[in-house]
Amino acid sequence: MATEAPKLPKTPKEKDTAQRLIVVLEKACLEAVKSGNSYELLNCDDHVHLLKKFKRDPADCRPDITHQMLLTLLDSPLNKSGKMQVYIHTEKNVLIEVSPHIRIPRTYKRFAGLMVQLLHKLKIRAVNGPETLLKVVKNPVEAHLPTGARRIGTSKTGKLVNVNEWVNTLPKEGPIVFVLGAMAHGKAEVSYVEEYISVSSYPLSGSVAAGKLCNAFENMWGVV
Repeated sequence: MATEAPKLPKTPKEKDTAQRLIVVLEKACLEAVKSGNSYELLNCDDHVHLLKKFKRDPADCRPDITHQMLLTLLDSPLNKSGKMQVYIHTEKNVLIEVSPHIRIPRTYKRFAGLMVQLLHKLKIRAVNGPETLLKVVKNPVEAHLPTGARRIGTSKTGKLVNVNEWVNTLPKEGPIVFVLGAMAHGKAEVSYVEEYISVSSYPLSGSVAAGKLCNAFENMWGVV
């Protein structure tokens, strides 16, 4: 049986007070490059010669990381319950708002095509309706975050916590902002984050870190 889409906060007051996890994927590599007569999403597998020509590190061109993280986040029960909002902030300073209702393409090839389309058209609408599923919005990131919400980043140099226990120290009501790095290496240091935590003593992929975060908030908020 089809489930009814959850009601999402719309007014500024609702956005500032609703129980939600706002996730910002920082330093994402989403860059369109011309290839022949068309455009492609720059990546370390298909554009080796281009990266060498411009002396760019292939490790910095991993849009597949963003793809994997979006699948984990948007497929989660937390998102399907209406308690999540995702933004993508690219290395090129493009800010993208992601609708909780979007179904991200399962394959990387289709995802790459969708991102190239978005970067050129600045928005992607639903095929069967007026809803905008992806759109480029104005910077800065802070302008889109709930007023007064705690802003937390993840880093291997942050305070090591058991995230399932740690979330219980947060306020049960209202929104929480989490910043996750969407790159292969380095720390997603941004000025708007107030504190950093580490969710494991082991190196984790962005997708696994996102999954641990979703699971912790699902347990705290009783989302099954």
